[in-house]
Amino acid sequence: MATPSPKHIEAPDSRSVRIVWRDGHESLYGNQYLRLSCPCAACVNEWTGERTIRESDVPMEIRPVSWHLVGNYALSVGFSDGHDTGIYSFEFLRDHCPCPSCHPKTR
Repeated sequence: MATPSPKHIEAPDSRSVRIVWRDGHESLYGNQYLRLSCPCAACVNEWTGERTIRESDVPMEIRPVSWHLVGNYALSVGFSDGHDTGIYSFEFLRDHCPCPSCHPKTR
């Protein structure tokens, strides 16, 4: 399978980020879900893989305040809580798409 790449990225409202992928699939990530999924070393223990950030650490009203592409492989997001070290690879984002088509048993 080819590495996924976005065609369009937007914040359609104050609660989410939407990615339209080149293959036509659409992913809608709630801001809190996206922040809690951050793969950086401040949010995930580098040695054990254990997530160190907890839901209680992230306010419901969190929102992205900036984002930019990292090369042709990732998205860097800055959040309203000041966190800006997460680099979300496109593969990671696609694998963590919360839609029912991608994860029918969890949603």
